[in-house]
Amino acid sequence: MNNNSFTEFDNTLNRIKDNAKYLKLTYSFHNSKNLLEEHTNLNSSFVDFYDDLLQKEADIRNENGKIARVRHANFPYKKYLSDLEVSCLPEDAQNKLQMLKTLEFIKNGQNLILAGNPGTGKTHIAIGLGIQACKEGFRVLFTSAPSLINKLKECKSNRTLTSIQKQFELYDLIILDELGYISFDKEGGELLFTHLSLRAERKSTIITTNLSFEKWEDIFKDPVMTTAIIDRLTHKAIAINMNGNSYRLKETQDWLQENFKQ
Repeated sequence: MNNNSFTEFDNTLNRIKDNAKYLKLTYSFHNSKNLLEEHTNLNSSFVDFYDDLLQKEADIRNENGKIARVRHANFPYKKYLSDLEVSCLPEDAQNKLQMLKTLEFIKNGQNLILAGNPGTGKTHIAIGLGIQACKEGFRVLFTSAPSLINKLKECKSNRTLTSIQKQFELYDLIILDELGYISFDKEGGELLFTHLSLRAERKSTIITTNLSFEKWEDIFKDPVMTTAIIDRLTHKAIAINMNGNSYRLKETQDWLQENFKQ
């Protein structure tokens, strides 16, 4: 390039970087020079350069968005659907897993109830679906039932329930883990019922539980409220029978065999 070309190049680059900084376009600010040099050497048009720059900016922002949504979902650990040994899952889960992977139940505002004995993969499936949902642009929150009830009681005491109600309604998917492992008092049951009702038939909730429906009265302590919450949660819901051999025990045995070979 001649001197005029160098000057034009530098002026263009400076304008791009200044505007990128102002617009908080991180990729463009840090990489526009290399990309502009690449397109200049290829004699590309500015339309091609601009298209390439915006595409890379969008790709980076999309990837960062996925990472942020997974982080904000508050998963206790990472479990992916690809890690599941499908043949070891209960039969009902095997039959319905492909359908669940489409995430149509979230788009349709349907609840998903994974009910069965401990260790059969309920939480793994729930987290795996949650992470996939985050990657596809859905807002997700993971919480255990005891943790949520404690938070709701605290908010009620601080008179901030309205605020958490609004947040609760914004999530496309809430994963409520371990419903039934610990019983709670009538106040806790009422608060949980109220907040789950806010999402009924509009937003999705995944519930994992070790109790069949006829035993939910043991945790809600009120037959009328138990009937109401089961009716509200199961309307148009997808229920998966997760009774079967312990998937978690098999994972542990496989790990022990792999790490303590004779």
